[in-house]
Amino acid sequence: MNKRILFSDKVHPLLWESLTAAGFDCHDGSLTPLEETERLLPQFDGIVVRSRFRIDEAFLSKATRLRCVARWGVGTEHIDLEAAAARGIAVLTSPEGSRDTVGEHTIALLLNLMNHIGRADRQVRAGQWIRAANRATELKGKTVGIIGYGNMGQAFAQRLTGFGCRVLAYDKFRTHYGDAFAAEAQLETLFRESDVVSLHIPYLPENHHFVNDAFLSSFHKPIFLINTARGLVLDTAALVAHLQNGKVAGAALDVHEYEEMSFSHLEPDALPEPFQVLRRADNVVLTPHIAGWSHEAEEGHARVLAEKIANLFGEER
Repeated sequence: MNKRILFSDKVHPLLWESLTAAGFDCHDGSLTPLEETERLLPQFDGIVVRSRFRIDEAFLSKATRLRCVARWGVGTEHIDLEAAAARGIAVLTSPEGSRDTVGEHTIALLLNLMNHIGRADRQVRAGQWIRAANRATELKGKTVGIIGYGNMGQAFAQRLTGFGCRVLAYDKFRTHYGDAFAAEAQLETLFRESDVVSLHIPYLPENHHFVNDAFLSSFHKPIFLINTARGLVLDTAALVAHLQNGKVAGAALDVHEYEEMSFSHLEPDALPEPFQVLRRADNVVLTPHIAGWSHEAEEGHARVLAEKIANLFGEER
């Protein structure tokens, strides 16, 4: 019997086409409610998910035949990894599909921030011609600290080549990871020497508010801070406090602490005061969780997941 794959979310059609060509039997469940999806689970060997449902113990307990959860994208905070492992269910992700667009978006945020591009654009549109106050800070000669040196951190480091800056990387999960683009460093070194800090770590319980008051207080120099990782790794209130006391010279955030699990909706007017401060600050750049979302990344995720799913079931034969 062909392996059956349930698509619980809308994804790029290339994944469906690739799996079908490889002999998989694909079914569209992107509009199927949770209860009905759970009823159908015993019929499937794999499920493709984004973030519409929480893949928890209760969900997985109904998936008696399931061999894999293929997460379109990167984050797995809505997937119970321990429960999946206990049931022998592989959790596949596709960070390779969006690493390049995240690297480019992070560069864009950094240059926007250090050159006041967003602020200057708003001023000119409003009829203001302010030059001296919008003088840039050059990246050349600065030290950039990257926290998390996986797919995204490496892609960012590669794109810093040519700017004439020094790049340090810290990753608590890896050893001997220094390369031609970044030198391996301890967190204390980043605290002492960084002018720019970019976050590229996953959300895990131990990473909740990884960037907090104590973390930001540890830097010896004012820093520019960028977060294209996950909103919950950064304490927004702590960031606001350090923007106000000058420890953070500016911040660029693509991800936000107050996002819903699906990352598809945010109501700025209803959010707590720390976010309102960020909205008003002219040394803050905000984007709506799009760092990993490009036309090319959509196809990239499809190619990566198709290969990983085919390899997984190929190994089982």
